[in-house]
Amino acid sequence: MEEVLKNITDPACLQGPPLAIDVIKQLDLLGFCLYAVLSFMSCVSLLMYLEQCVYMYKKLPYPKKTTIIWINGAAPVIATMSCFGMWIPRAVMITDMTSNCYFAVVVYKVLVLLIEELGGSKLFLKRFSGTTFRINTGPCCCCCLCLPRVPMSRQMLFLLKIGALQYAILKTVLSVLSIILWTNGNFDLSDLEITGTAIWINPFIGVLTITSLWPVAIVFMNTNGLLRSLSIVPKYAMYQLVLVLSQLQTSIINILALDGTIACSPPFSSQARGSLLSQQIMIMEMFLITLVTRFYYRRTYDAVPFEEHDNDQNAQAVLQATVVEHDV
Repeated sequence: MEEVLKNITDPACLQGPPLAIDVIKQLDLLGFCLYAVLSFMSCVSLLMYLEQCVYMYKKLPYPKKTTIIWINGAAPVIATMSCFGMWIPRAVMITDMTSNCYFAVVVYKVLVLLIEELGGSKLFLKRFSGTTFRINTGPCCCCCLCLPRVPMSRQMLFLLKIGALQYAILKTVLSVLSIILWTNGNFDLSDLEITGTAIWINPFIGVLTITSLWPVAIVFMNTNGLLRSLSIVPKYAMYQLVLVLSQLQTSIINILALDGTIACSPPFSSQARGSLLSQQIMIMEMFLITLVTRFYYRRTYDAVPFEEHDNDQNAQAVLQATVVEHDV
């Protein structure tokens, strides 16, 4: 019992994250090997991404190549930032916010990719103008089956883009504001008091996240049938997986750390140890996702034909079949 009390009252459990040099000093052989392997994974992820950027820049047309480069960078950027956060625990807040800001842009770029794969905004509107889209999709209204279908129009497409873009802009602004407040001691994730800034900023960011994911889900659910030849379903699944791992998983680990479920292990406090575990797990997961996304994106595809082109081809096929039957 005395040892338990001693561990609970250990000064390291009440301090902030340790310095990088303190982390290096306390590493044993197993810990050093773990850090080395995880650092190697993050470096390989980044190198594969850079090589893929060169390939896409040469093989794909503009603006599709810039969109795909942005989307492919989600996993490598998160892995790289997690590696920095693993080695420098006091920089975790900055590295996490950098990853989250990058992914906020990726959410918008996924919507742009869906539209570009269908020919861009003009052809998208020409193809779907007047077509009703179902909007009872996640994460907002997946259970609201009574919602009416909404006809696609220029105004509707503009609202969808704004809905996804607002997260990229406001998330970046709020992240910069949070870092400024954090340097002044006014922003603390462990401060759950009503007067704390974190208790106001983080829920608002959560609302912005859900609001931005909804337009992307609407476009995907109504167009994925036309894009299956482009492997859009596994691509979208990888994007959703990065979202869940980088947002939900990290939040759960941080909550467990704040609750004390993740025990203190000097020189790491409970919260710092939770952040360390989150960074290490994230590196391994993002490395695997980088391999999978490389398989699906590092290739070229034929453009999705427009409906009128499909009808012309079908009409020609029917005419040729009729001629053949007549000759016979």
